[in-house]
Amino acid sequence: MIAADAPPLSEIDLSRSDPAFRADLVDLRRALHARPELGFEEHATARHLREWLGERGLEPSAPMAGTGFVVDVAGDRPGLTVAYRADMDALPIQEATDVPYRSLASGVMHACGHDAHMTVACGVAVLADRRRDEFAGTVRVVFQPAEEISPSGAPAMVRAGALDGVDAIYAVHMDPSQAVGRFGFRTGPLTAACAPFRVTVRSELSGHSARPHEAVDTVWVATQIATELYQLPGRVTDARKAAVLTICRIRGGDALNVIPAEVEFGGTLRCVDGETLGYLREKIRRVAGALGAVYKADVDVDFDVTLPAVVNTAHEVATATGAAVDLFGTEAAMPIPLPSMGGEDFAYYLQKVPGCMVRVGSASGPETRYPLHHARFDLDEGALPLAAHLMAETCLRHLAGRSG
Repeated sequence: MIAADAPPLSEIDLSRSDPAFRADLVDLRRALHARPELGFEEHATARHLREWLGERGLEPSAPMAGTGFVVDVAGDRPGLTVAYRADMDALPIQEATDVPYRSLASGVMHACGHDAHMTVACGVAVLADRRRDEFAGTVRVVFQPAEEISPSGAPAMVRAGALDGVDAIYAVHMDPSQAVGRFGFRTGPLTAACAPFRVTVRSELSGHSARPHEAVDTVWVATQIATELYQLPGRVTDARKAAVLTICRIRGGDALNVIPAEVEFGGTLRCVDGETLGYLREKIRRVAGALGAVYKADVDVDFDVTLPAVVNTAHEVATATGAAVDLFGTEAAMPIPLPSMGGEDFAYYLQKVPGCMVRVGSASGPETRYPLHHARFDLDEGALPLAAHLMAETCLRHLAGRSG
C-alpha cells in the first residue's frame, strides 16, 4: 500500500508495480466489451467471468437471479462480510467507435462502463484473495444482471440472498467527466429517484385531418398535456429541490391525413427526494386527466417501477475516501457537490445495508470524454487497476473497522 504522504497522483502509477495485473484486467475488459449482452441475457458474459475467476482459484456461487452470481473471498479469521457489487448488462446502442475491441453484437454496446465495472470487481476478488492472511471476515463480490432495465436485477439479487449476512456494500461507476486517477465521493444522495411513465390519449374513433372539430384530436390533446407536464417541476414544487421531467418518446398514427384514435407518449420523472417525487406523480395524473376531460379524450397515466435514489452513508464514504487519500494522495479524492439526476439500481442494496458508490474518473482525452450512453463512449483503461486497488483496500478497511 502506498503511504499516506505519497506524492500527488499525477506523479505515480500504481499499475507499474504490477504490469501483469494491469494487462490481465485490460484483456478481460476488452473481451467483455466485444461481446455485450442485454439485461437478464448475460449468459456468455457470466460464463466468461466464471471461467476467468475459476482459473485464478476463486469459486463462483451457483447462479442467482438468472445470470448473476457472487464470489466469497474469506480471510484467515472469521468476521464481518462486506460486499462489492458490479453490474453486467449492456445497452441497446449501435457502437460507433473503431477500436479493435468494439462490440461484435449488432445494436448492443457497453456504453455505460459495465464492462469496466465487472473487470474492477474481478480485480477486487483477485487482490482480496492475495491478502487473505491480512483480514478477518469475508469480501463478497456480487455480479448482478440487468441494471439498465426495469424491473432491474438488484432486487432479484437481494431476494436470491446476495446480501445475506452482509454488513455493508460498495460499488463504483465510471465517470468520463473526470480524469483517470480522480475519485468522486458524496455523502447522502448521489443519484436521483427515477419514475418512468407513459400517458395514453384515446378516442373512440379516428378522424379526418380536414375536420378536427368533428373528432377528438388525440395528437393535439397529447401535446397540450405534454406541455403542461413540462411546466410542473419548479412551478408546483420547491425549485430548490431538484426535479426533472423529460419526455423521450411519442407514438401515434400512420397516415398524414388521419387523426389517430390513440397517441402515447412517455419519459421519466426524476427527483432527489421521495416527497417531491410522490407529489409530482400525483400531479401528473391529475393534470393529464383534467386536460383529457376538457377535450373529451380518455387519458391513462401509467408509472413503471420507481427506482429509488442512491443514498451513500457517512461511515462508508469516509472509509472509501480515506483509502483513496492513503493510496493516491489528497488530489485523488474529490467531493461531489451535487447529486446526479441519473438513476442507479445500486440504490436497492442501500435500502437494506449501508454503503457507498464511488465515481471513478475514466477520461484522458477527447476519445474518452464522450458521456455515458453515447455510441462513442470509451474509457482510459488505466482506471481499471486503480479502481480495483482502491475498492479492495476499501473493503479490507471496512472489515478492519477503519473509516479513515
